[in-house]
Amino acid sequence: MRVLLLGSGGREHTIGWKLAQSPDLDLLISAPGNPGLADFGPIVTGFDINDPEAVTALAIANRVDLVVVGPEAPLAAGVVDSLIAARIRTCGPGREGAQLESSKAYAKHVMGRAGIPTAPAHTFTDVTAAIDHLATAPGPYVVKADGLAAGKGVLVTQDLIAAQSWARLCLEGHFGDAGSTVVVEDYLHGPEVSIFVLTDGVTALPLAPARDYKRLQDGDNGPNTGGMGTFSPLAGLPPDLVDWTVQSIVHPVLDVLREDSITYRGFIYVGLVLTDEGPKVLEFNSRLGDPETQVVLPRLDDDLLGLLAAAASGELHGKPLSWLPDAAVDVVIAAEGYPERPETGRPILGIDRAAAHPNALVFHAGTERTAQGIISRGGRVLNVVGTGPDIPSARQTAYDAVAEIELEGMHHRTDIAL
Repeated sequence: MRVLLLGSGGREHTIGWKLAQSPDLDLLISAPGNPGLADFGPIVTGFDINDPEAVTALAIANRVDLVVVGPEAPLAAGVVDSLIAARIRTCGPGREGAQLESSKAYAKHVMGRAGIPTAPAHTFTDVTAAIDHLATAPGPYVVKADGLAAGKGVLVTQDLIAAQSWARLCLEGHFGDAGSTVVVEDYLHGPEVSIFVLTDGVTALPLAPARDYKRLQDGDNGPNTGGMGTFSPLAGLPPDLVDWTVQSIVHPVLDVLREDSITYRGFIYVGLVLTDEGPKVLEFNSRLGDPETQVVLPRLDDDLLGLLAAAASGELHGKPLSWLPDAAVDVVIAAEGYPERPETGRPILGIDRAAAHPNALVFHAGTERTAQGIISRGGRVLNVVGTGPDIPSARQTAYDAVAEIELEGMHHRTDIAL
């Protein structure tokens, strides 16, 4: 099978690494790819994956059998719609279905129709109305840009002035069109859990849960990021949580989408908060998470290519997925200045040494290969993953491998899975 994988981050490197293990893979093309993905097949550097016509032309020119969309922006841009119109099998929802992530207001609307437990929320397009509402609301305050903001459009704070300033920042254009609408919702108290489900629009297969760390600094301090680390499996979860999520969250959402003539094929991320009143949905994503993918897929004991092809074809089986008994811990190495102004273009040394540690994996996220070697090209630069029979041993492996990486000014949390 000839596959085109869209994306260039750690999630996509992990997907490509897993696809390359399939006996049915004949060719893997990655666009724009990264130095890690180049180990598995050709990469198309400098390619705009948010251009539906360009992506469709690339798929046709290379006679691909399946397109796999990694990040959210191409989904929101309608890339899948263009591919489907050209009769190219694609794993990922079309633009309408991707609104579960690309519009937080839309996601709240769907949750309301589906009767899904979530935080009460109000939507604003006017700065004064948002500021006045926040003045009457109890803290902590949760203010979200409605659209896609690379994981940086959410502020959670106890500071009313900061919350009001954030609403103003969004509505006055800091995030462009993504912030033209703001969602203010009640804060949900409790630990968070990430649950991913693969669906063909009717059948839904859950993946192993993971927990990620969004704040930049140890102890969950500092600004929000795209994710600084993650681990799987999770201990102490309610025994029926995954099944409950599929039956009480995913299927009702799919029912609502089908009522609106939307066929959703691909991944749904359900971000849950385990409150004292029971699990509640914090948010949806319309793709696999980053960095959660980096610990979930190494534990998957099934053929990912076959699963994605079946979902794209509307033929996903209902058989539970198989999982390795190992644990996995991912530590994200970020560039100096991340998330606001990451320094790029700096040499990275020690990747091969880190990957040579037994049970260690290194996934490229924001890197580029030059004549002088690998350099940093993004905020989150590398994912260093340790696996082992339990979380402590996987964690030790991850941090032992992290110690091999040399990047001027690099930052990572020291408390992932602690």
